Order: sequence, then C-alpha cells, then structure tokens
Amino acid sequence: MEDKDKKKWIYRLEELTKEYNDIVGKKCANLGELTRAGFRVPYGFALGLDAYEMFMKETGALEEVKKYFLSFKGDPENTADLSKWQEASEVTRGIIESKSMPPSMADTILSYYEELCGKARIQDCPVATRSAGAASHPGQYESFLYVRGGEEVLRNIIKVWGSTLNQRSLVNRAKGNYSVEYDPIGVVVLQMINSKSAGVILTLNPSNGDRSVITIEGSFGLGEAVVSGKVTPDRWMVNKVLLEIMEKYISNDKHFQYTCDSEKKLVTIELPSELRNTPCLNEGEIKELVKIANKIEEHYGCPQDIEWAIDKEIPFPENLFIVQTRPETIWSKKQQKSVLDKKSSLDLLMERATTPIKVK
Repeated sequence: MEDKDKKKWIYRLEELTKEYNDIVGKKCANLGELTRAGFRVPYGFALGLDAYEMFMKETGALEEVKKYFLSFKGDPENTADLSKWQEASEVTRGIIESKSMPPSMADTILSYYEELCGKARIQDCPVATRSAGAASHPGQYESFLYVRGGEEVLRNIIKVWGSTLNQRSLVNRAKGNYSVEYDPIGVVVLQMINSKSAGVILTLNPSNGDRSVITIEGSFGLGEAVVSGKVTPDRWMVNKVLLEIMEKYISNDKHFQYTCDSEKKLVTIELPSELRNTPCLNEGEIKELVKIANKIEEHYGCPQDIEWAIDKEIPFPENLFIVQTRPETIWSKKQQKSVLDKKSSLDLLMERATTPIKVK
C-alpha cells in the first residue's frame, strides 16, 4: 500500500485490494480485489476519502455547512423534529451541489474517465457513480446510473458526496454523537453493463444458513429492480458441488425493468406479458454464475453477498460481470455448520438423486 502516505486520492480499480477499505471505502476496495483476482468486473476507477476532504475544504463547502449547523436546533430523537432535519439536508446538500469541482481535481478525474472510455471503446461511456463508505452503510448514500460525458461525471460525483447530508444520514450521525456536517466516503465510477438480466447471489441458503447451497435471485434489466425490492425476482437454489438446481421459483411479478433507451438514458419500461413468466436466466448462465460465486467465496474465505449482471450484447460467458461483493452478515455471525461439513460429495450425489426438484 505504497500510496497510503502520499495522499493519493484517485485509483484505477486494478490498483486496489481489500486492504484499501479505509482509504477508498469497502465497495471500491472489494471491486479492486475482485479485479486483481481475475474476476470479470466492469472498467472503473475510485475516488478515495481524501478526495471528499479535498473537495469540501478547497471549495469552502465544509465551512459553509459547519456555519449552518452552528445555529441549527433539531433533536434526532424527537420525531416532531424530522422536518427540521429534512430542511437541514436540503440546505446543506444545496451548498455542496452548488460547488464546482476544483480545476486540478476535475482535470485528473476527466483523464481517468477518458481512459475508462478508451478501455471500453465507447465514446462518453455510460457509468454509474456509487458511494463507498469505509463503514458498512448499505443503501444509506445515493448512486446515479447511466451518467455520460465528463461534465456529468463530475456533477454526479459531487451529488454522491452531497448524499452524505441526506436526512437519514444526518439523524444517524446526530444519534451517534458524530459530526453531522462531515462524513468522508469514497466514490466508484463504474462502467454500466447493458444488462439483459441482473440480480444477487448468496453463497448459502438464507432460510437456514446451509453453506452447501447457492441462492440466485434475478430479474430482467438492471439489478436495481431486485436490490430495491421493486419486483419479485426469480430464484434458484443450486447445489455448490454438483451444480444441480435443487429448487426454482419463476416469478410472475416481473412487471417492469430498468433499462436504457435508444439514447442510452435510464428508463423504466413495462415488460411484455410473455416475459413476465419467463426465467431471466437459462441453465448455462445459472451454472456459470454458481462457478463464479464458488470462486469468490473461496477467495474471500467466507460466505458472500454478490451482485451480478449479464450484458445483452457480449457473447456468453464473457458477458457475466460481478459488480459488487460483500460478506454475508446474518448466518455468518451465527456460524451455522454447512451440510458439507457432514457429508461427502458422494453422499450429496445420492441424496440429490432421490430428491425431486421443486418447481413453483
């Protein structure tokens, strides 16, 4: 980690490992770890926590936000004061989002973005700008999808930083007696995958913690529909050793998808009726995802919560991308013993041979 003491604030993903968690945030560090380990990750780069600090100080935003909170009176424990915290959020986010990126920072970020576009061979390559906290705050900060062009990349990075001052974050920091006006985070700028389907993988059974099973959930379009819970996803339970589908559920509640239109802008469209009962994955894609998930779990040494996407234009299997991984947090804490701790592959093979597949 030779860059740590040089105050480097921007990194290509391939420069990062999981050890950079406190420098760029968990999401960025994990994407770098996956990239260096040879997993298929979209092109991208990361802005570290120092970038947030530089921006806030060089633009004067930090002093302005501090000044606002000197006269702010709101009790985070009093629900009657939530409107005050919402107003505080709107005012302070407005301060941050009114600022322009300092010229030296802007030039550097734009050069990294141009490099990303060159690797992808796409002019003004669409990217996502996603938050990455050093601590785990899933869903607390905001992400922006299908951002195109250098100026829009700069603007949306600032918007991600501004999201540290949303109402939920302000209240949580106030309750924890932390500084409400300042919460450094990293930002990952990641090439958007033109997804035909996307979703999540748990490298265990979420209902009982069985680590011999992989659970895949997915739907058509971008993964936000699944992650946000706005559609009921298809689900497969697959044996890790035999790669056999043990149970599957094909949802008839896949009514819409997030996708991009002809101008490469993010839109929500209704799914054609014939696709609403159609599996979003075929058997070959399921098996390949299981193989990748097994390798990721082996690499990290613990059960993982993985986000995946399948590009609609690239040939299989090169079109399977990993866009996030993090440790599974519920059953891992319970240290549930896996069926694999008790049975051999032959035992599992015999058991599967006499167990019918459940189709719902």
